[in-house]
Amino acid sequence: MDLISKHNIVHRYEKRKLLIAVNCVAGLAIFFFGYDQGMMGSVNVSIDYGAYVMKYGHIDKEANAPQVVVDNSLLQGGIVSVYYLGTLVGCLLGGWIGEKIGRIKVMALGAVWGVVGASLQTSAMNPDWMICARLVNGIGTGMLNVIVPVWATETASHTSRGQFVAIEFTLNIFGVVVAYWLGFGCSFVNDGYSPFVWRFPIAFQIIPLLFLFAIVWFFPESPRWLVKVGREAEARYILGRLRGEDEYGLAEAEFQDIRNVAELEKKSGKYNSYFHMFWDVFPKFMGGGTSGKLHLGRRVQLVIWLQILQEWIGIAGVTIYANDIFNQAGYSVFKSRWIAGINDVFYMFSTLIAVFTLDRLGRRVTLYWGCVVMGISMFLAGGFSRLAQDNPDKAAQYGAAGAAFTFIFTAGFGATWLTVPWLYPAEIFPLQVRAKGNAWGVVGWSIGNGWTVLLLPTMFKNISEKTFYVFGACNAISIPIVWAFYPESNQRTLEEMDLLFAADSWWNWDAERTFARLKEENPDLVQAAQRHQSVVSGTEMGLPSGRKGSRGMSLVPGGEGSPDGSDDNNEKITVK
Repeated sequence: MDLISKHNIVHRYEKRKLLIAVNCVAGLAIFFFGYDQGMMGSVNVSIDYGAYVMKYGHIDKEANAPQVVVDNSLLQGGIVSVYYLGTLVGCLLGGWIGEKIGRIKVMALGAVWGVVGASLQTSAMNPDWMICARLVNGIGTGMLNVIVPVWATETASHTSRGQFVAIEFTLNIFGVVVAYWLGFGCSFVNDGYSPFVWRFPIAFQIIPLLFLFAIVWFFPESPRWLVKVGREAEARYILGRLRGEDEYGLAEAEFQDIRNVAELEKKSGKYNSYFHMFWDVFPKFMGGGTSGKLHLGRRVQLVIWLQILQEWIGIAGVTIYANDIFNQAGYSVFKSRWIAGINDVFYMFSTLIAVFTLDRLGRRVTLYWGCVVMGISMFLAGGFSRLAQDNPDKAAQYGAAGAAFTFIFTAGFGATWLTVPWLYPAEIFPLQVRAKGNAWGVVGWSIGNGWTVLLLPTMFKNISEKTFYVFGACNAISIPIVWAFYPESNQRTLEEMDLLFAADSWWNWDAERTFARLKEENPDLVQAAQRHQSVVSGTEMGLPSGRKGSRGMSLVPGGEGSPDGSDDNNEKITVK
Protein backbone atom coordinates (compact mmCIF):
# COMPACT_ATOMS: atom_id res chain seq x y z
CA MET A 1 0.00 0.00 0.00
CA ASP A 2 1.23 3.50 -0.80
CA LEU A 3 2.25 5.49 2.25
CA ILE A 4 1.80 9.14 3.19
CA SER A 5 5.08 10.80 4.12
CA LYS A 6 5.44 11.97 7.71
CA HIS A 7 6.37 15.39 6.32
CA ASN A 8 2.98 15.82 4.64
CA ILE A 9 1.02 18.65 6.24
CA VAL A 10 -2.09 16.46 6.37
CA HIS A 11 -0.70 15.07 9.63
CA ARG A 12 -0.25 18.53 11.13
CA TYR A 13 -3.43 20.37 10.13
CA GLU A 14 -7.08 19.48 9.75
CA LYS A 15 -10.41 21.04 8.73
CA ARG A 16 -10.23 24.73 7.87
CA LYS A 17 -6.51 25.10 8.53
CA LEU A 18 -5.73 22.27 6.13
CA LEU A 19 -8.14 23.64 3.52
CA ILE A 20 -6.54 27.09 3.81
CA ALA A 21 -3.09 25.56 3.33
CA VAL A 22 -4.30 23.69 0.23
CA ASN A 23 -5.89 26.87 -1.04
CA CYS A 24 -2.65 28.82 -0.58
CA VAL A 25 -0.70 26.38 -2.74
CA ALA A 26 -3.45 26.36 -5.36
CA GLY A 27 -3.44 30.16 -5.18
CA LEU A 28 0.32 30.23 -5.77
CA ALA A 29 -0.13 28.25 -8.99
CA ILE A 30 -2.97 30.53 -10.06
CA PHE A 31 -0.81 33.56 -9.14
CA PHE A 32 1.70 32.41 -11.74
CA PHE A 33 -1.10 32.08 -14.28
CA GLY A 34 -2.20 35.67 -13.64
CA TYR A 35 1.33 37.01 -13.65
CA ASP A 36 2.10 35.31 -16.95
CA GLN A 37 -0.96 36.89 -18.57
CA GLY A 38 -0.46 40.38 -17.15
CA MET A 39 3.24 40.41 -17.95
CA MET A 40 2.73 40.77 -21.70
CA GLY A 41 0.86 44.04 -21.26
CA SER A 42 4.12 45.70 -20.20
CA VAL A 43 6.41 43.64 -22.43
CA ASN A 44 4.44 44.56 -25.55
CA VAL A 45 5.14 48.29 -25.10
CA SER A 46 8.84 47.89 -24.30
CA ILE A 47 11.02 49.79 -26.78
CA ASP A 48 13.83 47.25 -26.98
CA TYR A 49 11.38 44.35 -27.24
CA GLY A 50 9.04 45.81 -29.89
CA ALA A 51 11.42 47.82 -32.04
CA TYR A 52 14.79 46.05 -31.80
CA VAL A 53 14.26 42.39 -30.87
CA MET A 54 10.80 41.41 -32.15
CA LYS A 55 10.80 44.20 -34.79
CA TYR A 56 7.04 44.55 -35.12
CA GLY A 57 7.13 48.33 -34.70
CA HIS A 58 9.18 51.51 -34.73
CA ILE A 59 9.94 54.15 -32.11
CA ASP A 60 7.88 57.34 -32.10
CA LYS A 61 10.26 59.91 -30.60
CA GLU A 62 7.94 62.84 -31.24
CA ALA A 63 5.43 61.75 -28.59
CA ASN A 64 5.58 63.06 -25.02
CA ALA A 65 7.56 59.92 -24.18
CA PRO A 66 9.24 57.47 -26.57
CA GLN A 67 6.88 54.66 -27.49
CA VAL A 68 6.60 51.76 -29.89
CA VAL A 69 4.23 52.27 -32.82
CA VAL A 70 3.08 48.87 -34.10
CA ASP A 71 3.65 48.29 -37.82
CA ASN A 72 3.02 44.54 -37.89
CA SER A 73 0.01 43.89 -35.68
CA LEU A 74 -0.22 40.28 -36.90
CA LEU A 75 3.28 39.52 -35.60
CA GLN A 76 2.57 41.23 -32.29
CA GLY A 77 -0.71 39.38 -31.87
CA GLY A 78 0.84 36.12 -33.04
CA ILE A 79 3.60 36.22 -30.42
CA VAL A 80 1.01 36.78 -27.70
CA SER A 81 -1.53 34.26 -28.99
CA VAL A 82 0.85 31.32 -29.64
CA TYR A 83 1.04 31.03 -25.86
CA TYR A 84 -2.58 29.88 -25.92
CA LEU A 85 -1.74 27.16 -28.42
CA GLY A 86 0.72 25.97 -25.80
CA THR A 87 -1.92 26.07 -23.06
CA LEU A 88 -4.22 24.02 -25.29
CA VAL A 89 -1.55 21.33 -25.70
CA GLY A 90 -0.61 21.55 -22.03
CA CYS A 91 -4.15 21.18 -20.73
CA LEU A 92 -4.80 18.07 -22.81
CA LEU A 93 -1.48 16.59 -21.75
CA GLY A 94 -1.99 17.57 -18.11
CA GLY A 95 -5.53 16.20 -18.01
CA TRP A 96 -4.43 12.87 -19.44
CA ILE A 97 -1.42 12.55 -17.14
CA GLY A 98 -3.42 13.79 -14.15
CA GLU A 99 -5.80 10.85 -14.39
CA LYS A 100 -2.84 8.47 -14.28
CA ILE A 101 -0.28 9.88 -11.85
CA GLY A 102 -2.38 12.21 -9.71
CA ARG A 103 -2.91 15.92 -9.18
CA ILE A 104 0.22 16.69 -7.14
CA LYS A 105 2.73 15.27 -9.63
CA VAL A 106 1.13 17.14 -12.54
CA MET A 107 1.39 20.41 -10.59
CA ALA A 108 5.10 19.74 -10.07
CA LEU A 109 5.56 18.85 -13.75
CA GLY A 110 3.73 22.00 -14.84
CA ALA A 111 5.98 24.12 -12.61
CA VAL A 112 9.14 22.62 -14.16
CA TRP A 113 7.81 23.11 -17.66
CA GLY A 114 6.92 26.71 -16.83
CA VAL A 115 10.47 27.38 -15.58
CA VAL A 116 11.91 26.10 -18.86
CA GLY A 117 9.51 28.25 -20.87
CA ALA A 118 10.19 31.37 -18.80
CA SER A 119 13.95 30.86 -19.17
CA LEU A 120 13.62 30.58 -22.95
CA GLN A 121 11.48 33.72 -23.11
CA THR A 122 13.93 35.68 -20.98
CA SER A 123 16.79 34.85 -23.33
CA ALA A 124 14.85 35.32 -26.60
CA MET A 125 16.81 37.11 -29.36
CA ASN A 126 14.33 37.14 -32.26
CA PRO A 127 10.63 36.52 -33.04
CA ASP A 128 11.09 32.84 -33.91
CA TRP A 129 12.83 32.21 -30.60
CA MET A 130 10.14 34.06 -28.69
CA ILE A 131 7.32 32.23 -30.44
CA CYS A 132 8.83 28.85 -29.53
CA ALA A 133 9.47 29.98 -25.95
CA ARG A 134 5.90 31.24 -25.56
CA LEU A 135 4.63 27.90 -26.84
CA VAL A 136 6.72 25.98 -24.28
CA ASN A 137 5.66 28.29 -21.45
CA GLY A 138 2.03 27.87 -22.46
CA ILE A 139 2.30 24.10 -22.11
CA GLY A 140 3.37 24.45 -18.48
CA THR A 141 0.60 26.95 -17.79
CA GLY A 142 -1.94 24.63 -19.41
CA MET A 143 -0.92 21.79 -17.10
CA LEU A 144 -1.37 23.95 -14.02
CA ASN A 145 -4.63 25.46 -15.27
CA VAL A 146 -6.21 22.08 -15.81
CA ILE A 147 -5.14 20.37 -12.59
CA VAL A 148 -5.19 23.08 -9.91
CA PRO A 149 -8.97 23.82 -10.01
CA VAL A 150 -9.65 20.07 -9.97
CA TRP A 151 -7.42 19.56 -6.94
CA ALA A 152 -9.05 22.50 -5.16
CA THR A 153 -12.64 21.40 -5.81
CA GLU A 154 -11.93 17.76 -4.94
CA THR A 155 -10.63 18.73 -1.51
CA ALA A 156 -13.14 21.48 -0.62
CA SER A 157 -16.59 20.90 0.84
CA HIS A 158 -19.54 21.28 -1.56
CA THR A 159 -20.83 24.20 0.51
CA SER A 160 -17.66 26.27 0.06
CA ARG A 161 -16.18 25.23 -3.30
CA GLY A 162 -17.03 28.56 -4.88
CA GLN A 163 -15.54 30.56 -2.04
CA PHE A 164 -12.23 28.70 -2.09
CA VAL A 165 -11.81 28.91 -5.86
CA ALA A 166 -12.78 32.61 -5.76
CA ILE A 167 -10.00 33.23 -3.23
CA GLU A 168 -7.55 31.53 -5.58
CA PHE A 169 -8.57 33.86 -8.37
CA THR A 170 -8.05 36.86 -6.14
CA LEU A 171 -4.44 35.70 -6.07
CA ASN A 172 -4.65 35.22 -9.83
CA ILE A 173 -5.42 38.89 -10.33
CA PHE A 174 -2.83 39.80 -7.70
CA GLY A 175 -0.42 38.15 -10.15
CA VAL A 176 -1.71 40.45 -12.90
CA VAL A 177 -1.20 43.46 -10.62
CA VAL A 178 2.35 42.44 -9.67
CA ALA A 179 3.21 41.84 -13.33
CA TYR A 180 1.85 45.19 -14.43
CA TRP A 181 3.45 47.35 -11.75
CA LEU A 182 6.76 45.51 -11.97
CA GLY A 183 6.78 46.14 -15.70
CA PHE A 184 5.78 49.75 -15.14
CA GLY A 185 8.64 50.27 -12.69
CA CYS A 186 11.15 48.62 -15.00
CA SER A 187 10.07 50.90 -17.86
CA PHE A 188 12.03 53.77 -16.29
CA VAL A 189 15.37 51.94 -16.52
CA ASN A 190 17.58 53.76 -19.03
CA ASP A 191 14.53 55.81 -20.14
CA GLY A 192 12.82 52.63 -21.28
CA TYR A 193 15.48 51.57 -23.80
CA SER A 194 17.17 48.86 -21.73
CA PRO A 195 16.53 45.14 -22.41
CA PHE A 196 16.10 44.86 -18.63
CA VAL A 197 12.72 46.55 -19.10
CA TRP A 198 11.22 43.36 -20.52
CA ARG A 199 13.66 40.58 -19.71
CA PHE A 200 13.48 40.97 -15.92
CA PRO A 201 9.65 40.85 -15.66
CA ILE A 202 9.65 37.66 -17.73
CA ALA A 203 12.37 36.09 -15.58
CA PHE A 204 10.58 37.06 -12.35
CA GLN A 205 7.91 34.39 -12.87
CA ILE A 206 10.54 31.70 -12.30
CA ILE A 207 10.55 32.52 -8.56
CA PRO A 208 6.95 31.42 -7.73
CA LEU A 209 7.32 28.39 -10.00
CA LEU A 210 10.41 27.15 -8.16
CA PHE A 211 8.68 27.73 -4.83
CA LEU A 212 5.62 25.83 -6.04
CA PHE A 213 7.75 22.89 -7.15
CA ALA A 214 9.53 22.81 -3.78
CA ILE A 215 6.45 22.78 -1.52
CA VAL A 216 3.79 20.90 -3.47
CA TRP A 217 5.26 17.54 -2.43
CA PHE A 218 4.28 18.22 1.19
CA PHE A 219 0.56 18.52 0.42
CA PRO A 220 -2.12 15.82 0.31
CA GLU A 221 -3.25 14.19 -2.89
CA SER A 222 -6.90 14.50 -3.90
CA PRO A 223 -8.90 11.92 -1.92
CA ARG A 224 -11.20 11.43 -4.90
CA TRP A 225 -8.31 10.54 -7.19
CA LEU A 226 -6.97 8.17 -4.54
CA VAL A 227 -10.35 6.39 -4.45
CA LYS A 228 -10.34 6.16 -8.21
CA VAL A 229 -6.97 4.36 -8.27
CA GLY A 230 -7.84 2.08 -5.35
CA ARG A 231 -5.83 3.76 -2.58
CA GLU A 232 -8.86 3.95 -0.33
CA ALA A 233 -7.14 3.93 3.06
CA GLU A 234 -5.17 7.05 2.14
CA ALA A 235 -8.29 8.65 0.73
CA ARG A 236 -10.33 7.98 3.88
CA TYR A 237 -7.55 9.36 6.09
CA ILE A 238 -7.08 12.56 4.03
CA LEU A 239 -10.82 13.12 3.76
CA GLY A 240 -11.16 12.65 7.51
CA ARG A 241 -8.48 15.27 8.11
CA LEU A 242 -10.08 17.67 5.63
CA ARG A 243 -13.48 17.39 7.31
CA GLY A 244 -12.15 17.00 10.87
CA GLU A 245 -12.08 14.15 13.38
CA ASP A 246 -15.18 15.61 15.09
CA GLU A 247 -17.05 15.18 11.78
CA TYR A 248 -15.96 11.60 11.19
CA GLY A 249 -19.48 10.40 10.41
CA LEU A 250 -19.96 12.97 7.63
CA ALA A 251 -16.48 12.33 6.25
CA GLU A 252 -17.16 8.58 6.18
CA ALA A 253 -20.50 9.13 4.40
CA GLU A 254 -18.79 11.37 1.85
CA PHE A 255 -16.08 8.75 1.36
CA GLN A 256 -18.69 6.05 0.72
CA ASP A 257 -20.49 8.25 -1.81
CA ILE A 258 -17.22 8.91 -3.61
CA ARG A 259 -16.43 5.20 -3.71
CA ASN A 260 -19.89 4.22 -4.93
CA VAL A 261 -19.98 6.80 -7.70
CA ALA A 262 -16.43 5.92 -8.74
CA GLU A 263 -17.47 2.28 -9.08
CA LEU A 264 -20.59 3.24 -10.99
CA GLU A 265 -18.68 5.49 -13.38
CA LYS A 266 -16.14 2.77 -14.08
CA LYS A 267 -18.91 0.55 -15.39
CA SER A 268 -20.85 3.21 -17.26
CA GLY A 269 -17.95 5.13 -18.77
CA LYS A 270 -16.03 2.65 -20.87
CA TYR A 271 -15.03 5.23 -23.47
CA ASN A 272 -13.16 7.96 -21.61
CA SER A 273 -10.60 9.13 -24.17
CA TYR A 274 -10.56 12.76 -25.25
CA PHE A 275 -11.93 11.71 -28.63
CA HIS A 276 -14.83 9.76 -27.15
CA MET A 277 -15.64 12.57 -24.73
CA PHE A 278 -15.82 15.09 -27.56
CA TRP A 279 -17.55 12.81 -30.06
CA ASP A 280 -20.08 11.67 -27.46
CA VAL A 281 -22.27 14.68 -28.30
CA PHE A 282 -23.15 13.21 -31.70
CA PRO A 283 -25.95 10.66 -32.28
CA LYS A 284 -25.31 6.96 -31.86
CA PHE A 285 -25.52 6.26 -35.59
CA MET A 286 -22.49 8.58 -35.97
CA GLY A 287 -20.56 6.79 -33.23
CA GLY A 288 -21.55 9.14 -30.42
CA GLY A 289 -23.56 8.61 -27.26
CA THR A 290 -21.00 6.20 -25.81
CA SER A 291 -21.25 7.59 -22.26
CA GLY A 292 -24.95 6.78 -21.87
CA LYS A 293 -26.70 8.85 -19.20
CA LEU A 294 -23.45 10.50 -18.19
CA HIS A 295 -23.73 12.71 -21.30
CA LEU A 296 -20.04 13.59 -21.32
CA GLY A 297 -20.24 15.16 -24.77
CA ARG A 298 -22.79 17.70 -23.59
CA ARG A 299 -20.66 18.64 -20.61
CA VAL A 300 -17.62 19.04 -22.87
CA GLN A 301 -19.47 21.46 -25.15
CA LEU A 302 -20.81 23.46 -22.21
CA VAL A 303 -17.40 24.06 -20.65
CA ILE A 304 -15.68 24.84 -23.96
CA TRP A 305 -18.21 27.49 -24.92
CA LEU A 306 -18.40 28.98 -21.43
CA GLN A 307 -14.67 29.68 -21.59
CA ILE A 308 -14.89 31.07 -25.13
CA LEU A 309 -17.67 33.40 -24.02
CA GLN A 310 -15.52 34.49 -21.08
CA GLU A 311 -12.91 35.87 -23.46
CA TRP A 312 -15.31 37.45 -25.95
CA ILE A 313 -17.15 39.48 -23.34
CA GLY A 314 -14.11 41.74 -23.37
CA ILE A 315 -11.62 40.89 -20.66
CA ALA A 316 -8.82 39.82 -23.01
CA GLY A 317 -8.89 43.22 -24.69
CA VAL A 318 -9.08 45.19 -21.45
CA THR A 319 -6.27 43.21 -19.77
CA ILE A 320 -3.71 42.98 -22.56
CA TYR A 321 -4.48 46.17 -24.47
CA ALA A 322 -5.38 48.43 -21.56
CA ASN A 323 -2.76 51.00 -22.59
CA ASP A 324 -4.24 51.26 -26.08
CA ILE A 325 -7.74 51.60 -24.62
CA PHE A 326 -6.76 54.56 -22.45
CA ASN A 327 -4.76 56.09 -25.31
CA GLN A 328 -7.92 56.05 -27.41
CA ALA A 329 -9.70 57.75 -24.53
CA GLY A 330 -7.38 60.71 -24.95
CA TYR A 331 -4.72 60.11 -22.29
CA SER A 332 -0.96 60.41 -22.74
CA VAL A 333 1.21 57.31 -22.90
CA PHE A 334 2.48 57.71 -19.34
CA LYS A 335 -0.95 58.50 -17.89
CA SER A 336 -2.51 55.60 -19.78
CA ARG A 337 -0.04 53.19 -18.26
CA TRP A 338 -0.57 54.13 -14.63
CA ILE A 339 -4.35 54.31 -15.09
CA ALA A 340 -4.24 50.78 -16.50
CA GLY A 341 -2.27 49.74 -13.41
CA ILE A 342 -4.87 51.28 -11.09
CA ASN A 343 -7.54 49.43 -13.06
CA ASP A 344 -5.76 46.15 -12.31
CA VAL A 345 -5.76 46.97 -8.58
CA PHE A 346 -9.54 47.58 -8.70
CA TYR A 347 -9.82 44.32 -10.65
CA MET A 348 -8.06 42.43 -7.85
CA PHE A 349 -10.26 43.84 -5.07
CA SER A 350 -13.43 43.15 -7.09
CA THR A 351 -12.67 39.42 -7.00
CA LEU A 352 -13.34 39.50 -3.25
CA ILE A 353 -17.02 40.07 -4.07
CA ALA A 354 -17.16 36.55 -5.52
CA VAL A 355 -15.63 35.14 -2.33
CA PHE A 356 -18.73 36.23 -0.39
CA THR A 357 -21.44 35.89 -3.06
CA LEU A 358 -20.63 32.94 -5.32
CA ASP A 359 -21.88 30.25 -2.94
CA ARG A 360 -24.88 32.37 -1.92
CA LEU A 361 -26.16 33.52 -5.31
CA GLY A 362 -25.06 30.47 -7.30
CA ARG A 363 -23.21 30.22 -10.60
CA ARG A 364 -26.06 31.22 -12.92
CA VAL A 365 -27.16 34.40 -11.12
CA THR A 366 -23.51 35.44 -10.80
CA LEU A 367 -23.08 35.16 -14.57
CA TYR A 368 -26.34 37.05 -15.21
CA TRP A 369 -25.57 40.14 -13.21
CA GLY A 370 -22.01 40.16 -14.50
CA CYS A 371 -23.23 40.28 -18.10
CA VAL A 372 -25.59 43.17 -17.33
CA VAL A 373 -22.89 45.28 -15.68
CA MET A 374 -20.20 44.47 -18.24
CA GLY A 375 -22.44 44.82 -21.29
CA ILE A 376 -23.64 48.29 -20.30
CA SER A 377 -20.07 49.30 -19.43
CA MET A 378 -18.69 48.22 -22.80
CA PHE A 379 -21.32 50.07 -24.81
CA LEU A 380 -20.81 53.24 -22.79
CA ALA A 381 -17.01 52.97 -22.82
CA GLY A 382 -17.11 52.70 -26.60
CA GLY A 383 -19.47 55.66 -26.90
CA PHE A 384 -17.40 57.95 -24.70
CA SER A 385 -14.21 56.86 -26.46
CA ARG A 386 -15.75 57.95 -29.76
CA LEU A 387 -16.87 61.27 -28.30
CA ALA A 388 -13.37 61.91 -26.96
CA GLN A 389 -11.92 61.44 -30.44
CA ASP A 390 -14.57 63.57 -32.17
CA ASN A 391 -14.39 66.40 -29.63
CA PRO A 392 -10.72 67.13 -28.83
CA ASP A 393 -11.68 70.15 -26.73
CA LYS A 394 -13.64 67.85 -24.37
CA ALA A 395 -11.38 64.82 -24.68
CA ALA A 396 -10.44 64.95 -21.01
CA GLN A 397 -14.06 64.78 -19.82
CA TYR A 398 -15.18 62.12 -22.28
CA GLY A 399 -11.96 60.19 -21.81
CA ALA A 400 -12.46 60.15 -18.05
CA ALA A 401 -16.00 58.83 -18.51
CA GLY A 402 -14.79 56.10 -20.88
CA ALA A 403 -12.05 55.12 -18.47
CA ALA A 404 -14.54 54.99 -15.60
CA PHE A 405 -16.73 52.49 -17.42
CA THR A 406 -13.65 50.42 -18.24
CA PHE A 407 -13.01 50.30 -14.50
CA ILE A 408 -16.62 49.24 -13.88
CA PHE A 409 -16.35 46.55 -16.55
CA THR A 410 -13.19 45.12 -15.00
CA ALA A 411 -14.73 45.12 -11.52
CA GLY A 412 -17.85 43.39 -12.83
CA PHE A 413 -15.76 40.73 -14.53
CA GLY A 414 -13.63 40.12 -11.46
CA ALA A 415 -16.72 39.64 -9.31
CA THR A 416 -18.46 37.24 -11.70
CA TRP A 417 -17.09 35.79 -14.93
CA LEU A 418 -13.49 35.51 -13.79
CA THR A 419 -14.17 32.58 -11.46
CA VAL A 420 -17.26 30.71 -12.69
CA PRO A 421 -15.91 29.45 -16.06
CA TRP A 422 -12.95 27.92 -14.18
CA LEU A 423 -15.01 26.53 -11.32
CA TYR A 424 -17.83 25.03 -13.41
CA PRO A 425 -15.70 22.54 -15.43
CA ALA A 426 -13.97 21.34 -12.26
CA GLU A 427 -17.38 20.66 -10.70
CA ILE A 428 -19.54 19.00 -13.31
CA PHE A 429 -17.48 16.09 -14.66
CA PRO A 430 -17.48 12.54 -13.23
CA LEU A 431 -14.53 11.49 -11.09
CA GLN A 432 -13.23 9.08 -13.73
CA VAL A 433 -12.62 11.93 -16.21
CA ARG A 434 -12.61 15.06 -14.04
CA ALA A 435 -9.09 16.15 -15.00
CA LYS A 436 -9.76 15.42 -18.67
CA GLY A 437 -13.09 17.22 -18.44
CA ASN A 438 -11.46 20.28 -16.94
CA ALA A 439 -8.91 20.06 -19.75
CA TRP A 440 -11.73 20.67 -22.21
CA GLY A 441 -12.53 23.85 -20.31
CA VAL A 442 -8.93 24.99 -20.71
CA VAL A 443 -9.18 24.08 -24.41
CA GLY A 444 -12.09 26.52 -24.66
CA TRP A 445 -10.13 29.16 -22.77
CA SER A 446 -7.12 28.64 -25.07
CA ILE A 447 -9.27 28.91 -28.19
CA GLY A 448 -11.11 31.96 -26.90
CA ASN A 449 -7.96 33.70 -25.70
CA GLY A 450 -5.88 32.86 -28.76
CA TRP A 451 -8.69 33.90 -31.08
CA THR A 452 -9.32 37.24 -29.40
CA VAL A 453 -5.66 38.13 -28.81
CA LEU A 454 -4.82 37.39 -32.44
CA LEU A 455 -7.71 39.49 -33.72
CA LEU A 456 -7.68 42.35 -31.22
CA PRO A 457 -4.74 44.31 -32.72
CA THR A 458 -6.49 44.26 -36.09
CA MET A 459 -9.89 45.07 -34.55
CA PHE A 460 -8.58 48.06 -32.59
CA LYS A 461 -6.72 49.26 -35.67
CA ASN A 462 -9.64 48.95 -38.09
CA ILE A 463 -12.81 49.53 -36.07
CA SER A 464 -11.30 51.37 -33.09
CA GLU A 465 -13.85 51.94 -30.30
CA LYS A 466 -16.44 49.78 -32.09
CA THR A 467 -14.51 46.84 -30.65
CA PHE A 468 -16.21 47.70 -27.36
CA TYR A 469 -19.61 47.28 -29.03
CA VAL A 470 -18.63 43.76 -30.10
CA PHE A 471 -17.81 42.96 -26.48
CA GLY A 472 -21.09 44.51 -25.31
CA ALA A 473 -23.07 42.40 -27.78
CA CYS A 474 -21.31 39.22 -26.57
CA ASN A 475 -22.39 40.03 -23.02
CA ALA A 476 -26.00 40.40 -24.15
CA ILE A 477 -25.90 37.08 -26.03
CA SER A 478 -24.38 35.25 -23.05
CA ILE A 479 -27.40 35.79 -20.79
CA PRO A 480 -29.92 33.62 -22.72
CA ILE A 481 -27.22 31.04 -23.43
CA VAL A 482 -26.50 30.56 -19.72
CA TRP A 483 -30.21 30.60 -18.87
CA ALA A 484 -31.09 27.90 -21.40
CA PHE A 485 -28.18 25.47 -21.24
CA TYR A 486 -26.24 25.69 -17.97
CA PRO A 487 -27.69 23.87 -14.91
CA GLU A 488 -26.87 25.21 -11.47
CA SER A 489 -24.01 23.39 -9.72
CA ASN A 490 -23.98 25.42 -6.52
CA GLN A 491 -24.57 23.62 -3.19
CA ARG A 492 -24.53 20.24 -4.92
CA THR A 493 -21.92 17.62 -4.22
CA LEU A 494 -19.56 16.50 -6.96
CA GLU A 495 -21.21 13.08 -6.76
CA GLU A 496 -24.64 14.61 -7.51
CA MET A 497 -23.50 16.01 -10.85
CA ASP A 498 -24.27 12.75 -12.63
CA LEU A 499 -27.90 13.21 -11.59
CA LEU A 500 -27.86 16.78 -12.83
CA PHE A 501 -26.80 15.75 -16.32
CA ALA A 502 -28.81 12.52 -16.56
CA ALA A 503 -31.55 14.10 -18.72
CA ASP A 504 -31.41 13.41 -22.45
CA SER A 505 -32.38 17.01 -23.20
CA TRP A 506 -29.92 19.91 -23.40
CA TRP A 507 -32.36 22.38 -21.84
CA ASN A 508 -31.65 23.49 -18.29
CA TRP A 509 -35.25 23.10 -17.16
CA ASP A 510 -35.28 19.47 -18.27
CA ALA A 511 -32.01 18.87 -16.43
CA GLU A 512 -33.43 20.35 -13.23
CA ARG A 513 -36.68 18.38 -13.58
CA THR A 514 -34.79 15.11 -14.03
CA PHE A 515 -32.48 15.95 -11.14
CA ALA A 516 -35.45 16.61 -8.84
CA ARG A 517 -37.08 13.32 -9.88
CA LEU A 518 -33.92 11.29 -9.30
CA LYS A 519 -33.38 12.97 -5.93
CA GLU A 520 -36.93 12.12 -4.96
CA GLU A 521 -36.38 8.52 -5.98
CA ASN A 522 -33.09 8.52 -4.00
CA PRO A 523 -34.03 10.56 -0.89
CA ASP A 524 -31.20 9.30 1.32
CA LEU A 525 -28.33 10.24 -0.92
CA VAL A 526 -25.62 10.34 1.74
CA GLN A 527 -27.21 7.74 4.00
CA ALA A 528 -27.51 5.39 1.04
CA ALA A 529 -23.76 5.61 0.64
CA GLN A 530 -23.30 4.20 4.12
CA ARG A 531 -25.25 1.14 2.96
CA HIS A 532 -23.04 1.02 -0.12
CA GLN A 533 -25.78 1.83 -2.56
CA SER A 534 -25.65 3.95 -5.69
CA VAL A 535 -26.84 7.55 -5.89
CA VAL A 536 -28.55 6.73 -9.17
CA SER A 537 -29.88 3.54 -10.63
CA GLY A 538 -27.93 1.44 -13.04
CA THR A 539 -30.75 1.80 -15.57
CA GLU A 540 -30.60 5.59 -15.41
CA MET A 541 -26.84 5.62 -15.92
CA GLY A 542 -26.86 3.14 -18.77
CA LEU A 543 -25.45 0.23 -16.76
CA PRO A 544 -26.16 -3.35 -17.69
CA SER A 545 -29.23 -4.65 -15.92
CA GLY A 546 -27.08 -6.88 -13.72
CA ARG A 547 -25.49 -3.84 -12.07
CA LYS A 548 -28.26 -2.20 -10.12
CA GLY A 549 -28.18 0.87 -8.01
CA SER A 550 -30.07 2.69 -5.35
CA ARG A 551 -33.39 0.91 -5.71
CA GLY A 552 -32.43 -1.57 -3.02
CA MET A 553 -29.74 -3.56 -4.81
CA SER A 554 -26.00 -3.66 -4.41
CA LEU A 555 -23.89 -1.66 -6.80
CA VAL A 556 -20.79 -3.80 -6.58
CA PRO A 557 -19.92 -7.47 -6.13
CA GLY A 558 -19.89 -8.58 -2.54
CA GLY A 559 -23.03 -6.72 -1.48
CA GLU A 560 -22.77 -4.56 1.61
CA GLY A 561 -19.39 -3.21 2.63
CA SER A 562 -16.36 -2.81 0.41
CA PRO A 563 -16.16 -3.81 -3.27
CA ASP A 564 -14.77 -7.21 -2.38
CA GLY A 565 -17.27 -7.81 0.36
CA SER A 566 -14.87 -6.97 3.16
CA ASP A 567 -15.23 -4.24 5.76
CA ASP A 568 -12.30 -1.86 5.64
CA ASN A 569 -13.66 0.79 7.99
CA ASN A 570 -10.86 0.02 10.43
CA GLU A 571 -8.08 0.13 7.88
CA LYS A 572 -5.27 2.36 9.12
CA ILE A 573 -2.89 4.62 7.28
CA THR A 574 0.82 4.11 7.73
CA VAL A 575 3.16 7.06 8.02
CA LYS A 576 6.61 6.72 6.55
